[in-house]
Amino acid sequence: MLFNSFSFLLLVSITFFFYYLPPFKRTQRFVLILTSFVFYAANQPVLLLLLVGSIFINMLTSYLVFYGAERLRKTYAVLGVVLNLSILAFFKYSPLIGKSFFNEVEGVGEFLIAIPLPIGISFYTFQGITLLVDLFQQGNKTYEHNYTPPKSFLDHSANVALYISFFPQLVAGPIVKAHTFLPQIKAKSLNEVDWEFCFKALVLGYFLKMFVADNLKDHTFWLAYPHFQNIGTSSLLMMLFGYSMQIFADFAGYSLIAIGVAGLFGYRLPENFNFPYISESFSEFWTRWHISLSSFLKEYLYFPLGGNRKSRQRTYVNLFIVMLLGGLWHGAAWSFAVWGAFHGIALAMERGLRGIIKLPEIFLIKVIKVCFVFIFVTFAWLLFKLPDFSYVVAFVEALFTNVDKGAWANINQYIPLYSAPVIIYHLYYLAKNRLRVFHVKIIEPFVYSCMLFLIITNSGSTNEFIYFQF
Repeated sequence: MLFNSFSFLLLVSITFFFYYLPPFKRTQRFVLILTSFVFYAANQPVLLLLLVGSIFINMLTSYLVFYGAERLRKTYAVLGVVLNLSILAFFKYSPLIGKSFFNEVEGVGEFLIAIPLPIGISFYTFQGITLLVDLFQQGNKTYEHNYTPPKSFLDHSANVALYISFFPQLVAGPIVKAHTFLPQIKAKSLNEVDWEFCFKALVLGYFLKMFVADNLKDHTFWLAYPHFQNIGTSSLLMMLFGYSMQIFADFAGYSLIAIGVAGLFGYRLPENFNFPYISESFSEFWTRWHISLSSFLKEYLYFPLGGNRKSRQRTYVNLFIVMLLGGLWHGAAWSFAVWGAFHGIALAMERGLRGIIKLPEIFLIKVIKVCFVFIFVTFAWLLFKLPDFSYVVAFVEALFTNVDKGAWANINQYIPLYSAPVIIYHLYYLAKNRLRVFHVKIIEPFVYSCMLFLIITNSGSTNEFIYFQF
């Protein structure tokens, strides 16, 4: 069920109506859980059983982690994490294993390739892991959180079911940590809704998705194999630039819609994007792009591996491992592993050169650094658009061999037009936070009115969110 579909808007409206009715105040959790199941089943009804199974595993093991016998708490935590990872590995990586090591048209290989990829599985299994780790650390007095599970198993189960299945962020995040979401579960009142916050998040989110990303996709479509082989170099570069704008607008738009819808029901989800394309370094980029994933990998993988607390060489290895696994998290293809490896190498090299090369803090140097990071990130997105690595090689070859081929006027005309909002969005941030020259409250009503007008009058053709595939 797409966020920009009538069925989704109807589902949210009906849920909102019943959610705040006084007779339902004691059962608000169950209203949201029911809506979440309906939302998930709308895409792949049979795979709702998998989501329910994941919820059951996490509610049982997490309760035992906190309230079970002291000597078995670690065993329960490890068991729960292993089960979560096993579910993720089986459904997400079986096709990759089948293609890589078996005959694709018969036997084991054919069976593994046929296994469906449940939408959102990467997100809700990671949330199950944070639940188990957070409760284990809190119960072990190694990490203090502000949440204590109810002693009633039924209450705890309802909380876990809502946490795992919460429909605004169920299929594409943001990834929510247990210790930030579970304390929010309580009775909500209509007068507590921050209407301005929700309105701004929803309008900006739908604008980025429907006006920017959905229009750009009709022009970056030609990046797909084999279409790019007969397109000139300048148009190929323009399309690649457009895809970089598109993937940001698509995913940031989804995250903002999720945050806005969650706000309507009294829940605050974490910020997921913070103007990533103004980053002056790769480490800064990963504090601004898909923040919830970066935070998860840092807290639950990088730190347990030792982080930067050991030798310099070990730090480089840790960075590489984290980004490599982060790449594989994005998709069951070796191209995603290469994408993660590229970013891991970039982070390691940047860290190694940090103490050797000292660049002057002047405007021109900052611009050069921003451009360098953006160009690297943009070329790396090829591995998202072209998951078959041989197609990426063919695209790079086309860049050098198609120099004399004519440019496509419509590509070079419309991509800058639909990319302009993303550029202005980032430039505005720089002007607001560094030059301090704009007083935004004066022009905000006009800006949001323009975005609403463009959503209504000039949205692109409806398309799934790019991150649904992950």
